[in-house]
Amino acid sequence: MGIAESTPDELPSDAEEQLRNGEQQLELSGRRLRRLPSAVCALNRLQKLYVSGTGLRELPEEIEELRELRILALDFNKLERLPDGLCRLPRLTRLYLGGNRLLALPADFAQLQSLRCLWIEGNFLRRFPRPLLRLVALQSLQMGDNRLRALPAELPRMTGLRGLWLYGNRFEEFPPALLRMGRLHILDLDRNRLGGFPDLHPLRALRVFSYDHNPVTGPPRVADTVFLVGEGAVERMAERDEPTPRPPPRRPARVFEDEEEEDLLIGGGGSRALGPPGGSLRALEGAPELGT
Repeated sequence: MGIAESTPDELPSDAEEQLRNGEQQLELSGRRLRRLPSAVCALNRLQKLYVSGTGLRELPEEIEELRELRILALDFNKLERLPDGLCRLPRLTRLYLGGNRLLALPADFAQLQSLRCLWIEGNFLRRFPRPLLRLVALQSLQMGDNRLRALPAELPRMTGLRGLWLYGNRFEEFPPALLRMGRLHILDLDRNRLGGFPDLHPLRALRVFSYDHNPVTGPPRVADTVFLVGEGAVERMAERDEPTPRPPPRRPARVFEDEEEEDLLIGGGGSRALGPPGGSLRALEGAPELGT
């Protein structure tokens, strides 16, 4: 028997019980919701809101009333646009938008200056959203499985970025702007159309580079401290007289609890997992420990 659909304006029957424990967290994932119940936006002390895989098609402008919200999960829904009200959440640090139908982000998205982790994989982005360039404190950006062909020259403005996932896009050449991302720790370009790489030694902070399933004949030139995943990576690692690396898993846990930098890079810390099996969300649990 399926879960009954809530009426548009009321909270689900178990919401009061969820909020009673004082955590200011509401879990609506897996329910049938075409739009967010308006009563949710009246919970002005709410800090964590999970609305994953509900069939959600729209968000109300009133979502801006959730002024204390830190974490918002809206992945695996049917959102085609985001309201400007979402851009006025001053404390939001983590936003999960993967698996929707987004073509672009609102111009006011740049107002989310507290944002540290953005997952927007599995959408229909053809161009890198320019409002992101103003999020200089963003640390983790997941843009896999979109339709990007190029990156803006201004990308190095994002000085806080440490993890960047670009797998499953349409890059035919290595984006030149990436060579000026000297603080990047993780770079994932799996499943693109790259035929070769420049010398990646300028990426001095790089710890993990994944380039699997590209039409390349061998690994790029990188520092000996870089963990490689892709064609010829095992042989290159063997040349360093190191043990054969265990490749990162393809399906990570979706987790939200910890605020450490490493947890931000892989989507969060803790044990709470969301997202369907076989989804494109990926962590790098097999990678070396990441420092600051």
